[in-house]
Amino acid sequence: MANLFTRRPKRKNRFLLMLKLFTGMIVLLLIAGGVLLGWLYQKNLPLADTDRNSRLLDSQGDIIATFSASGRSYEPIKLNQISPLLLKATLSVEDRKFYSHFGFDLEGMGRAALVNLEHMARVQGASTLTQQLARNLYLSHEKTWSRKIKEAMYTAQLEMKYTKDEILQMYLNEIYYGHGAYGIEAASLMYFGKPAKDLDLAESAMLAGIPKGPTYYSPYTHLDNAKKRQKIVLGTMVATGDITQKEADQAAAEKLAIKPQGQQKSNLTAPYFRDYVKNLVTSQLGISEDMLDHGGLNIYTTLDPHAQAAAEEAVAKGMDSAGDLETALVSIDPRSGYVKAMVGGKNYKESQYNHALAKTRQPGSSFKPIMYLTALSSKTMTGLTTFNSEPTLFHYDNNRKTYQPSNYGDKYLGEINMEQAIAASDNIYAVNTMLKVGADNVIATARKLGIVSPLESVPSLALGTSPISPFEMASAFAVISNNGKRIPPVAVLKITDAAGEVIYEAPKPAGEQVVDPAAAYVLTHLMESVFESGGTGNRVSSIMKRPVAGKTGTTDTDAWLVGYTPELATAVWVGFDKGKTITTTDAHRAAPIFAQYTEKALENVPPKIFTIPSGVVSVYIDEESGKLATADCPHKKLEVFIAGTEPTEYCSLHGGEKEQPDVKNKAEEHSWWSDFKRWLTD
Repeated sequence: MANLFTRRPKRKNRFLLMLKLFTGMIVLLLIAGGVLLGWLYQKNLPLADTDRNSRLLDSQGDIIATFSASGRSYEPIKLNQISPLLLKATLSVEDRKFYSHFGFDLEGMGRAALVNLEHMARVQGASTLTQQLARNLYLSHEKTWSRKIKEAMYTAQLEMKYTKDEILQMYLNEIYYGHGAYGIEAASLMYFGKPAKDLDLAESAMLAGIPKGPTYYSPYTHLDNAKKRQKIVLGTMVATGDITQKEADQAAAEKLAIKPQGQQKSNLTAPYFRDYVKNLVTSQLGISEDMLDHGGLNIYTTLDPHAQAAAEEAVAKGMDSAGDLETALVSIDPRSGYVKAMVGGKNYKESQYNHALAKTRQPGSSFKPIMYLTALSSKTMTGLTTFNSEPTLFHYDNNRKTYQPSNYGDKYLGEINMEQAIAASDNIYAVNTMLKVGADNVIATARKLGIVSPLESVPSLALGTSPISPFEMASAFAVISNNGKRIPPVAVLKITDAAGEVIYEAPKPAGEQVVDPAAAYVLTHLMESVFESGGTGNRVSSIMKRPVAGKTGTTDTDAWLVGYTPELATAVWVGFDKGKTITTTDAHRAAPIFAQYTEKALENVPPKIFTIPSGVVSVYIDEESGKLATADCPHKKLEVFIAGTEPTEYCSLHGGEKEQPDVKNKAEEHSWWSDFKRWLTD
């Protein structure tokens, strides 16, 4: 008995010791696990391939495009831009417990292990969406223990550092859907020609089934397999309670309108602007191609997404998708120099040539305002200066050369002033002006406005025979809109590296006063007549609901409308790449594109009049004599002049006292009243 009682305490002590050791091991494991989790939480995740790509951002901070050496199609979108049906379909077939597990589905892993042991092969997997994302972002697909360990670590880190919605969003933007399409947006556009937010149930189930085998389940190469997989997805959605069996049957029976390969709708945003910025940062801002592709840069630009959408919409509506006629649109904020919108052609997929930057197109009569600005600035001419519009043979170069222009349709107006010449785009008046002020002086003005293209010092320069790019024309007219103050065009505001450090920031220019503000305003006042009755832009006056100035231009191969409001200066060009003669119908496309774009881009901006600077005087002119109107003159018109150039002689045709009507604030009143009448009657 004694031996029995002496043995029991030993066994009890041994049990307590084992319990303590086990408890200690558990505590140590918990501590080690806590330390590991803390270390993983503090440790940065590796840089994913898509994070190495530099991003182009618009003025709202949204991604326009990514730069990738592989040329991978990657169009990231937010979760609320994806159809809820696609979200449910994906979760039902890939990871039903996504919102309840912590990155690993332990029950699913156990079940898969038993099935694999039963078949003595890997026939079932249990990877969660988070595990798949970790694998796709950071790892190769080799089957090794080290990769498995890394996958587990990265999965835990993703779950700790991101919300479930963020993980799901990254997954759907990253997963491969076949045929070069990464991400649900690219896949939706490729297969169905629509954004992911518009997918219906049948389409969502089809797409959700593809990632399991992008080749085997491709509706392009194996439609039968894709349909079978679609039914499986629909079945899982019924099982999870997302849809009813009736809805599943209807979706399975739906005939899908799959886009033919090679005819997919492109979802590229501002592709010509993207190419322009890429060239800009690599050629002028010291960013190498390798850094652009692999440096994870964020390039913040001036592009206004609303204005860009308005530009693309106006071009799409204004151009015939068939045929060879091309177009370009550039829009700049005169007050800041910010490039707000750029369209370099009607179809980027067919042609990546950026016509907005092409220095091979003749601006035609749209160049005339630069010449008239020279004339007004010199104070040798005013809006009332007259020339005789008639067939004329001009002599120049000390009478050694001659030049004989003609008006469109051989229409000549007789004695006309500058305002009438601008409205009617009279060529005879223009060449008379060029010879009066001198071609070299006009070229000097063009240089002040930012035009760098070669300009030939000949009388025909008045008619825009020297090629200039649409970008330069928009920039030049922006200076006029800004009362003669030039702010160089800006497209890139800031560049940050992968760590968020600023490596480039655009200087904030104060602007340079290159033209007399009074001369710029007087020209603006004259150019408003282009959109009034009798003006070459009158056909779009019903569209324009705000003060606008501009000039049309037409050559045998090109048609333009370059114009501005106080907020936007825009150049629109249409023409043929191969120099084909442009028809009258096609030439008339430029003005509607300009008008529709301007109104849409500024639809949320109240109409504003052009600011009247100091140095401008307003007087009433008798329309018949061109002299100061008296109280008895029956047809008076308020005109503006650079101070000191206004008429001093009163009209003597109608008698009466030599007294002007009250002209206090009449210039501003005129602008408001004439525009109000136009808005009211349109």
